[in-house]
Amino acid sequence: MSKVINMQVRSERGDVLARASCGLPWFEMLASVDRSEFPMLGGLDPYGDAIFNGRQVPMLLEELERLPDERRAEWVEEVHALCVTVLKAPHRYLWFIGD
Repeated sequence: MSKVINMQVRSERGDVLARASCGLPWFEMLASVDRSEFPMLGGLDPYGDAIFNGRQVPMLLEELERLPDERRAEWVEEVHALCVTVLKAPHRYLWFIGD
């Protein structure tokens, strides 16, 4: 089973400021992640949207750094780059877009 979550940075008004060129293969990478150890990543839902604000992004970055090698792929670098974009200015949000 494969389900890819798309990722974007949006402004407060909803303008798309950046987007990932790849998606997050949720079932392969995060379906079985321990939510107590990775609460930000564990909260992602392949069938719904999740939005991270500038205060949440540092916690997400910290979780990305701790991911085991078998869960790491191109998507991790993409999320990291989008997080940096969020942190560059206020009123920016990282969106994970499910079905």
